[in-house]
Amino acid sequence: MGTSTESTISLLGRDLADDLMGQVGFGELVLWMVTQKRPSPGRVRLFEACLVALADHGFTPTAIAARLTYLSAPDSLQGALAAGLLGGGSRFLGVTEDTGRFLADVLAQREDEPATEAEWDALAEEVVTRERTAKRIIPGLGHPVHKQGDPRTPALLRIAEEEGLTGPHLRLFEAIGRTHERVLGRRLVLNGAGVCGAALADLDLPPDLLRGFALLARAGGLLGQLAEERRRPMAMDTYLLVDRNATYTAPEDGDDDALRD
Repeated sequence: MGTSTESTISLLGRDLADDLMGQVGFGELVLWMVTQKRPSPGRVRLFEACLVALADHGFTPTAIAARLTYLSAPDSLQGALAAGLLGGGSRFLGVTEDTGRFLADVLAQREDEPATEAEWDALAEEVVTRERTAKRIIPGLGHPVHKQGDPRTPALLRIAEEEGLTGPHLRLFEAIGRTHERVLGRRLVLNGAGVCGAALADLDLPPDLLRGFALLARAGGLLGQLAEERRRPMAMDTYLLVDRNATYTAPEDGDDDALRD
């Protein structure tokens, strides 16, 4: 993909200094490197909208972990960033990949895609019913904070529609959003991280790489969190709040004997 000589650096078959720097944005470059095809402006717009949507979400566990690690080791910026990124899992950030994988698996089981909205809804209702019967959750459905609607969701759907990039993964996810209440008996929102997973899958990005794009976005957000920690520290207050309010709990009966064994 890239190589260098004493006087040149080549990337994607182009001269890095002459052909790419100052002419290609970072989001476009990442998409280009992953797909090995130069993306259209519309694809870049949707891709970067997903990155922006995933960059920061306040004092999440990933941000807190990064700040506390920076407090402990201010000489290790990379350690603080890594601490935050390592927290990207099934509850935070990982839903982007989980949703993309889930939708891709459903579509892979069909020979043909639904042709109408009614057919998409029928497929979605079938999927939701199956998952409920199996007592499994549907990734990307529901949000712990945005109970009435994730503000990122309509924005991402609008951008995908404007760029003609509403593909099967987004259509299925939208259909799940329309039909799940009939099966589950309650209304849940389509969360922005899940929509990002569907949108990225519609950009033909491999589902098993989708968490990487979420982490790429959050790396920028964590760097912003650490820059703010330098300007307006709060990690020490967080540490003291937890430490000074912790309640000691004595070992349960038998613990001492277990240690002696």
